[in-house]
Amino acid sequence: MGAARPRQPYQYARTALVEPDWRRLPGWRDVTEAQWRDAQWQRAHCVKNARQLRAVVGDLLTDDFYEQLAADQAEFATMSMLLPPQMLNTMAADAPAERHAFTAAFLADPVRRYMLPVHADRHRRWPSHPKAERDSLHEAQMWVVEGLTHRYPTKVLAELVSTCPQYCGHCTRMDLVGTSTPQVTKAKLVLRPVHRQELMLDYLKRTPTVRDVVVSGGDVANVPWPQLESFLLRLLELETVRDVRLASKSVVGLPQHWLQPEVLAGVHRVAEVAARRAVNLAVHTHANHVRSVTPLVAEAARALLDAGVRDVRNQGVLMRGVNATPEDLLDLCFALQGEANILPYYFYLCDMIPNAEHWRTSVHEAQRLQEAIMGYLPGYATPRLVCDVPNLGKRWVHQAVGYDRERGISYWTKNYRTELEVRAAGGTPLERRHPYYDPVDTLPEAGRRWWAGQAGQAEWSEQAERAGQPERSGQAELRGRAGRPGRPTLLTTPPTPPAVPTAPTPPAVPAPRPAPTPQTTPEGAR
Repeated sequence: MGAARPRQPYQYARTALVEPDWRRLPGWRDVTEAQWRDAQWQRAHCVKNARQLRAVVGDLLTDDFYEQLAADQAEFATMSMLLPPQMLNTMAADAPAERHAFTAAFLADPVRRYMLPVHADRHRRWPSHPKAERDSLHEAQMWVVEGLTHRYPTKVLAELVSTCPQYCGHCTRMDLVGTSTPQVTKAKLVLRPVHRQELMLDYLKRTPTVRDVVVSGGDVANVPWPQLESFLLRLLELETVRDVRLASKSVVGLPQHWLQPEVLAGVHRVAEVAARRAVNLAVHTHANHVRSVTPLVAEAARALLDAGVRDVRNQGVLMRGVNATPEDLLDLCFALQGEANILPYYFYLCDMIPNAEHWRTSVHEAQRLQEAIMGYLPGYATPRLVCDVPNLGKRWVHQAVGYDRERGISYWTKNYRTELEVRAAGGTPLERRHPYYDPVDTLPEAGRRWWAGQAGQAEWSEQAERAGQPERSGQAELRGRAGRPGRPTLLTTPPTPPAVPTAPTPPAVPAPRPAPTPQTTPEGAR
């Protein structure tokens, strides 16, 4: 007999999408299909607190789960709870109805892990990296007018709104998006939306080098459609704009929004104008696990394409416990590409925000994952795993120019300057190496000891400063950024709003939201 045929590392099998039966949950037993497909019903029945969660799941979750949830919200959560029924319904879809078995399945669910974190999820010793920051990508420092980030030479990010239909626990804009939590008092957009949009459009008129506009927030699904359509049509009047991308998690989290006839009619009107001008109009969404990709998601994506959008693309986040295996990534990508007409585009390493270390992966693990998914999907549908390096921008994970694996510090360079760097006297050398940091718990013992020492030095520095003592050499750089293992200090008072121009005249670069002032807490400071 011949040798057994070896199996592939990943075995593809086409799998049909499934909409879990929401009626399995006690609070939704009488919800009709018409109600479920109604966007306003979905918004009105979002779960925002433990009481509302109990009303939906009844006695299926144990008291211990709610204690863990309350502890996390009090101690760690950087985002408030906001779960559309569509997203909640994808969690523990096949779990038995017995209370303890359901709770175990719910806790293990990958969508739950990033949408509804509990205290036990967080890393006990290193919940935050010592270098974690609220605005970890320094987007607000690159505002040219309020909400308009000009980081790349030809691209801008327009934040029209600071809310979403759902709040993900790992949100990179946790300093601005959503309502405040016990840990974080959020920054605010201070201008009226119409005024902010006028300033954005005026800047783009005066900056013909910008050709690509990402319209985001928050989530554009939370911008009233007439207002969003008006902004998009005016944007399309600019001859220099050649790409417009609408960022909306709601294609996955609230697909009912994009299935509303009035919204689809508006998308069609905008797409017709874009087509006449040969502008590429796309929608970017956010799916992190195959369980969240359902027939309604596929229907919404297909409806957007039929309305004239060129592409619906997915930008996911690589997270431990969610999708950080080749099988999870490929299952998700095949569901998106093959079943839902959504193009896998990027998977970002989870950003270095506070209390996110249990999600974050190391650069070398991301490199291994990128290699492991190659060769299965069509080339155009094989996502790139990218690291969004602070003060630099997106880089493919294999583009690091240096890497200290022991201390988990990778180094990156760029081939362009941000708008602020262009305006700065002398500019910034392009050969400057920008650091990025792996999660401390993924490092070898020597690396963990080194970071513990750095954190201890920073704590001593702060104590010395409070006591009026001189700092030892080399301490100043660490002060306020590295902290001992524990939570970083988060702002408990709102940052000062940025100064912005008051009329659409050529403005100077406004002051961005300031970086949070380091403070000391019993748990230490970052």
